[in-house]
Amino acid sequence: MAADTVTDVFEEHRPVLMGVAYRMLGRVADAEDVVQDAWLRWSQADRSDVREPRAYMVRITTHLALDRLRRAQTRREAYVGPWLPEPLVTDFGPTVPDTAERAVLADSVSLAVLVVLESLSPLERAVFVLREAFGLPFSDIAETLDRGEAAVRRLGARARKHVEERRPRFDADPAQQRDLTERFLAAASEGDLDGLMDLLAHDVRLVGDSGGKAKAPLRVIESADKVGRFLDGATRQGVADGMRFRFVEFNGGPGLLASRRGEPDSAFQLGVVDGKIQYVYIVRNPDKLRSLFSAAEQMP
Repeated sequence: MAADTVTDVFEEHRPVLMGVAYRMLGRVADAEDVVQDAWLRWSQADRSDVREPRAYMVRITTHLALDRLRRAQTRREAYVGPWLPEPLVTDFGPTVPDTAERAVLADSVSLAVLVVLESLSPLERAVFVLREAFGLPFSDIAETLDRGEAAVRRLGARARKHVEERRPRFDADPAQQRDLTERFLAAASEGDLDGLMDLLAHDVRLVGDSGGKAKAPLRVIESADKVGRFLDGATRQGVADGMRFRFVEFNGGPGLLASRRGEPDSAFQLGVVDGKIQYVYIVRNPDKLRSLFSAAEQMP
C-alpha cells in the first residue's frame, strides 16, 4: 500500500476514531493523542492481511483508549471538585440532517451521558460506546475487545441499564434549549434575579469543574435560590470585568462560551426538563478549554 494511500485511508476514518476516543475518555486532548498513536500503529503495521481498515483502526483506538482510561481513573480520584468532560464543539454538518440519526450522535456526546459513563468500568464503557454510539454488532465488539460474545453482551446490558437509570432526562428540543439559554444569558447578565429564578427548576443543580485551577464551586450547588444567587453574582462580576459571551454548539447542544481578552474563560451548558433549567454545567478548568480558543478569538 503506497504511503499516500495509507494516509488517505486513515484520514477517511479519523472522525470515527476521534469519536470513539473522545466518548471513551471525555477529553479532546487525550482523544487526539490516542488517534495520533493509532496513526503510528497503522502506518507501521503489516497491513497485508487487513481486509477491513476501519475495523482494524477502531480496534487499535479502543485498546489505546482503554489503556489511557485505566491510567486516568487513578488521577481523577484525586481531582479537585466535580469532574466534567472537556467541551467538544460539535457540528455534524449537512451530511447529518436534523433527524433521529443526529439525535443519537448528539446524545452520545452529551455532557450528561459522558458524566454517567465515568461511573462505568473501562470495559463497560468501551462496549457501551461501540454499541450505542456506533451501532457495532456484539460479535464485532467481542473481536475488538478479545472477549467472548456472551460476556460482551452482559457487559453491554449492564452498562445500558446503568446509564438509563442514572442519566438525567433532558428535553431534546434544541430550539427550546437555545431559547432558554438566550433568556438565561439575558437575565444573568442584566442582573435580573427574578427573571433568572423563573427559568430554574426548584431542584436545579449547578456543577462546576475547575480542577482547582480557577474559581468555581467545589461542591454541587442545589436549589433554585442558591443556584440563582450564585449565577447572578458570578455573571454580573464577569460582565463588569469585560467578559463576553457567544453561543456555541458543543456536546450536541447549544451552549455559551465566555471569554476575556480573546481567551476562553468558561463554557456553560444547560440541561432542560419540562421547560425549566434542571442542570447548569460550567467548565472553568483552563486545561479543558484549550480546544475552544479559536471560537473565543472570533468574538467581537
